[in-house]
Amino acid sequence: MKSPIRTVLALALAVGSLPAFAATDSPVGKWKTIDDKTHEVKSIVEITEHGGLLEGKVLQVLKSDHGPHPVCSECDGERKNKPIEGMTIMWGLKKDGDEWSGGQILDPAKGKIYKVTLKLDDSGKTLDVHGYIGFSLLGRSQEWQRVE
Repeated sequence: MKSPIRTVLALALAVGSLPAFAATDSPVGKWKTIDDKTHEVKSIVEITEHGGLLEGKVLQVLKSDHGPHPVCSECDGERKNKPIEGMTIMWGLKKDGDEWSGGQILDPAKGKIYKVTLKLDDSGKTLDVHGYIGFSLLGRSQEWQRVE
């Protein structure tokens, strides 16, 4: 018979390892954005969850045509000429089966807002980010890579 201390220790170790597994079934975390045309890493975005909805904020711009700390010169309204670093560029996504949808994403380079869906691939290591206008069959996809 196993000792109660061993059983408690085994259970504690198992429970302690659960968050590592849970992280791969959600887009919550930090991601490297990969340009779909040049395949270069452009920025680091952190996706968080608030009230069941996902949002994404730019933590760091790594590559920009407008210098090391670009502003959203093409944006309208409150985002106009604001720093892209620290800006919320994705919001309103909720889980829908094996993807997240119903939200919007801003392309700071163009200042345009698109509908967006997210889908995890490669055991949660990559994220398919699909922005579109109108129908989801039209639009562009980027593959983001999880920051370990």
